[in-house]
Amino acid sequence: MTSYCGTPPLPQEWLLRWNFDPLLLLALAACAVLALRSARPQLALAGVAALALAFVSPLCALSVALLSARAAHHILLVAVAAPLFALAWPARRAPALVPPFIAATATLWAWHLPALYDRALAHTGVYWLMQLSLLATAFLSWRALFAAPPVPATLTAIAAMAQMGMLGALLTFAPRALYAAHATTTQPWGLMPLVDQQLAGLIMWVPGIAPYAIATALIARRLWERTAAPA
Repeated sequence: MTSYCGTPPLPQEWLLRWNFDPLLLLALAACAVLALRSARPQLALAGVAALALAFVSPLCALSVALLSARAAHHILLVAVAAPLFALAWPARRAPALVPPFIAATATLWAWHLPALYDRALAHTGVYWLMQLSLLATAFLSWRALFAAPPVPATLTAIAAMAQMGMLGALLTFAPRALYAAHATTTQPWGLMPLVDQQLAGLIMWVPGIAPYAIATALIARRLWERTAAPA
């Protein structure tokens, strides 16, 4: 199997597997230039750094071998880079909240269907369709969330946290390994495919919901301060 990030690395070599694809580096440089023109350049540059960690660092190669690394990779996109970009490029007015949330949720779940996931790891074009659709829909969802009034924003953040946790739970408690792409790539790492899948589920279930939990707490605090202000 060959994916955009190369062949599955072995434990003794994966730290050397940096991705210096010229087109990727050019795209990241363009993103950094745009970041400097954003409303909050520091946050936008942090988002670009998260993308570099996902696609340039050895994590890119490791995610070919391990579903658990792929879970961390997806969290960097949808729960780290996307909210940072949403804060750096805030909406000028409150957009609709439910449609972006549904789109982001449907996209995340769709790309974890075994057939689509395996196809993405085997075809560069489908791989980038997966990455860009995950990032774009998550960005629009976070942007709407940050611009929404506190009560619907809190409810949506809780719903987002719940759906991420549910997806993680499904992977954790599935009775068998679901992804053919990792059927033979996990053993050099001392993991059976099912164990790797369970670890991926736990990563999505626990660290994956943390950004949503933080957002929920911050929005709830804003609501509390607004409610307490007259007093």
